[in-house]
Amino acid sequence: MVNYREILRLRSLGYSQRQVAASAKCSRDTVSAVYKLSDKHSLEWPLPNDLSNANIRDLFYPGRAGSKRRMPDCAAMFHEMAKPGVTLTLLWAEYCEQCHSEQVIPLKYTQFCDYYRKYVNTTKATMRIKRKPGEIMEVDWAGKTLAVYDRVTGEATKAYVFVAVLHCSLYAYVEAFPSMESSNWISGHINAYSYFGGVTRILVPDNLKVGVTSHTRKEVILNKTYSEMAEHYGTCIIPARPASPKDKPAVEGAVGVVTTWVIAALRHYKAFTFQELNDAIQEKLEELNSQPFQKKKGSRLTAFLEEEKTFLLPLPASPYELAVWSTATIQPDYLIYIDKNKYSVPYILIGYVVDIRTSNKTIEVFFQGSRVASHVRRHDIVKDPIILPEHMPDNHRMYLAYNSETFKDWAKNIGSATLVVIQAFLSAGKVEQQGYKSCNRLMKLADKYSTTRIEDACNRALTYTPDPSIKTVETILKTGQDKVKQVTEAPKSDSTYAFIRGSEYFGGKRHD
Repeated sequence: MVNYREILRLRSLGYSQRQVAASAKCSRDTVSAVYKLSDKHSLEWPLPNDLSNANIRDLFYPGRAGSKRRMPDCAAMFHEMAKPGVTLTLLWAEYCEQCHSEQVIPLKYTQFCDYYRKYVNTTKATMRIKRKPGEIMEVDWAGKTLAVYDRVTGEATKAYVFVAVLHCSLYAYVEAFPSMESSNWISGHINAYSYFGGVTRILVPDNLKVGVTSHTRKEVILNKTYSEMAEHYGTCIIPARPASPKDKPAVEGAVGVVTTWVIAALRHYKAFTFQELNDAIQEKLEELNSQPFQKKKGSRLTAFLEEEKTFLLPLPASPYELAVWSTATIQPDYLIYIDKNKYSVPYILIGYVVDIRTSNKTIEVFFQGSRVASHVRRHDIVKDPIILPEHMPDNHRMYLAYNSETFKDWAKNIGSATLVVIQAFLSAGKVEQQGYKSCNRLMKLADKYSTTRIEDACNRALTYTPDPSIKTVETILKTGQDKVKQVTEAPKSDSTYAFIRGSEYFGGKRHD
């Protein structure tokens, strides 16, 4: 309310309107209006003690004396503000609509907000003025480290501390890792979500390379694994601006608290494994989350249970399976190499760059965002490449499908000589597979010539040797020897012909 008495008092002392407005904390237009109305009503200082500011307002503005203003329901607003997308501007617009429907005068927006802020300042949820419960989780690595010691040598290994904080309740999660690499960064998020029992709608990390590949004015490029993890949990990653710690004040403050109450508190503790160290961290973390607030009632734990837990998104049916992304250019053998093992991809991708997602159980290959191949990951080293038939060209797939029975069945349909030759090819080497090439070549010759000529050529080759080679059969076909009919019987003698010289001539006697 305008302090009419103070304005009239200062006027009587001869102060300027600017000075009066500054002292009475109102605008110069208000001071000018009060001067005009006081002159109109012949109201001068000193005023009667029983004439209050409300009486002066009713005197200056009689139309406002009987007006009814609806007070906002701050408790209901408090719960509505916790919902996604709800702002004071929206609530004020809805409040005004309700007042007009009931034919009462609404409060101005500034008064509306003042009443709400006064209400929340009297409750233990003051922090909800700017942040909604279940909306934001901030994450970062603590600047200070702990150590894990070797039992034999006593050598210390650095332990890097991961910190996650829910912005509304300041409920924290802390875990130590042997390094700050991508796998540990992702594991920290997975374990934090499990600890909180839910997921926030927004995730605010710093600009670490394990999470954010590039952050410029125009675009933000996230690490593929990090982005995939966020998609699995249904959250949105909004990195803090570079060199802007105010974008994640909760975790920045929590890092300082964790440094004191967890890291510094364990400075004399000697852990020999990371499991031992994390067990000790959990004990200190429970104490930290249960420690009462200094300026308001409750603790991080009670604020989380009473105000924030119910607003978290539910966890997915299964936790995110950690995966590593990489790229590769497909070579002419259409194979990729993972852990010294070879896996096939479709041969049509030869020469193209593909994305490879490697998890503990599977290996997936993506091309332009679409999955084109999937294999079960082998952790042992296998000798032969793991090739799927559908990834092979037709001629390679046909060769892979060949076996001794296939060749023998084909030869039986041609003829007995062809079957004998096929069997000779298969038995020529130490193993049958060495003869597959010759058998395949014979089948192609049948396509080029004919099955009849193949049978005749095999028959001709068997007259030369019991173990003919594919080169022999091919030469017979090229020279046409299979077309020349073979003589199988000796010619019969003609009885009309006889020796006319006589036996004495052949007996060796001399003739005149």
